[in-house]
Amino acid sequence: MLYIDLWKRIVIWGLCALGLLLALPNGFYNRVEQYNDATAAIEMGADTPELTTAAGLWPSFLPSNLVNLGLDLRGGAHLLAEVKVEDVYAARMKSLWPEVRDALRPERATVGTIRLQPSPPDQLHVKISELSGMDRALEVVRDLSQPVVSLSGAGARDIEVTAQDGVLVITLSEPEKLATDERTLQQALEIIRRRIDEVGTREPTIQRQGQKRVLIQVPGIGSAAELKELIGTTAQLTFQPVLGRGSNPDANPGIGNIIVPSLDEEGLYYTLEAAPVVTGEELVDAQPSFDQNGRPAVNFRFNPTGARKFGNYTAENIGSPFAIVLDNEVISAPVIQSHIPGGSGIITGNFNVEESTKLAVLLRAGALPAGLDFLEERTIGPELGADSIQAGKIACIVAFIAVLGFMFASYGLFGIFANIALLINVALIFGLLSLIGATLTLPGIAGIVLTIGMAVDANVLIFERIREEIKAGRGPARSIELGYEKALSAIIDANITTFITAVILFMIGSGPVRGFSITLGLGLITSVFTAIFVTRLLVVIWFERRRPKTLEV
Repeated sequence: MLYIDLWKRIVIWGLCALGLLLALPNGFYNRVEQYNDATAAIEMGADTPELTTAAGLWPSFLPSNLVNLGLDLRGGAHLLAEVKVEDVYAARMKSLWPEVRDALRPERATVGTIRLQPSPPDQLHVKISELSGMDRALEVVRDLSQPVVSLSGAGARDIEVTAQDGVLVITLSEPEKLATDERTLQQALEIIRRRIDEVGTREPTIQRQGQKRVLIQVPGIGSAAELKELIGTTAQLTFQPVLGRGSNPDANPGIGNIIVPSLDEEGLYYTLEAAPVVTGEELVDAQPSFDQNGRPAVNFRFNPTGARKFGNYTAENIGSPFAIVLDNEVISAPVIQSHIPGGSGIITGNFNVEESTKLAVLLRAGALPAGLDFLEERTIGPELGADSIQAGKIACIVAFIAVLGFMFASYGLFGIFANIALLINVALIFGLLSLIGATLTLPGIAGIVLTIGMAVDANVLIFERIREEIKAGRGPARSIELGYEKALSAIIDANITTFITAVILFMIGSGPVRGFSITLGLGLITSVFTAIFVTRLLVVIWFERRRPKTLEV
């Protein structure tokens, strides 16, 4: 009997209404986007009349999720960067010197004096005065090595130590270099992603390419230069002992020391120990704030390891200056007045509010482990994106008109039911895309256009089966019922095979291919739902009201 239970009707119409409600914000894209940005800014603590006005552009009780527009639709910036992993080797060697010095000091009776020698960036050269103690020095320094933390380097040690003419030569082992490269790339990817997410950009594409390269695509950002400024700032924060200050940048600081300019006072240079006491890698939080004089500053907090180092150093060096160094510039050099336990403090300097906020963002996201060389950069203007959107609209409208006209011409009233279901189908696709926060690209629009064409496939199968049942002499109600039942297996089979293809494209594809597979897969799900349930419900409601004696499909 041609009948659908009341609870099933409620579920079907409820799902349709929910899909239309989720898709609704996309019809007011700019307004909802302003509302979302203002709401996010207010939650972060900003509160201005402009933000309050923007927050009132959309009712808070309605969904506000939008379909994110990809780089080819919205415009934005494209960068291809190479990570300079050699910087990490140099930093490792620099940080190893204090450990080597402290390990050899108890052995002075055997090895003699210990002096740091000029060396290449990826090596550490340490000279001892007693050649007879070289074997003991090698043994002590080799004991500092650690196992390589990687599957490919199992059993290997992280440093290699050799002797050349009374000089200890310390280098990273090849397994450690490979493991370091892998960690550096992963860390760079994560920090770039965090920095971009901190400023609220939508759906960036950040992918590794090859051994040392990173692809970065950010929709909605003004230019490649703006993106480079955001992610290219290293934000290397260190706390280093101050040995002296002067005006000559070319003075000899001595082996193991460096000369760093002051950020605030032009012509002032500080001589610092190269090995830092604590680094920004041990920061766990940084927030913009104000100092006791009401000037913009940045509060920071270390992890337990950093807090212990910082506390021990301040306890042992009361009355001595120490430098807060950001990207090789001294931003502050206060004198330690007392022991600072707890691992928290404040960075003051010649900041304005915007600069202190940006510094806090960079420190909170973490320091890039190495510098970046930008090999390729492109800016895609919003005009090109607008043209792409317009072309996509035209393609969808043409597809709609062609499909709607064909269905009406071929199946009359039943074709109108199929067309209503098709409109609901497209709305459901956008509702699902909004719900999962997917990114719509040009290939994604192609997937929607393909779905429009495929969506009527199921209805065509059903209506043709109904025609065959009518020709076989069955009544209207029985023909409709059998048409849906007998077409069901063919519909399921066809859509499952296509859905499997979409899943494979998503698993092995990237970028535009994934965008196409997502819209295609969601379109298949909504197409089956609207064909089997929505059109059937429309037909049943019509049949219950009209009770036709004959059918013309």
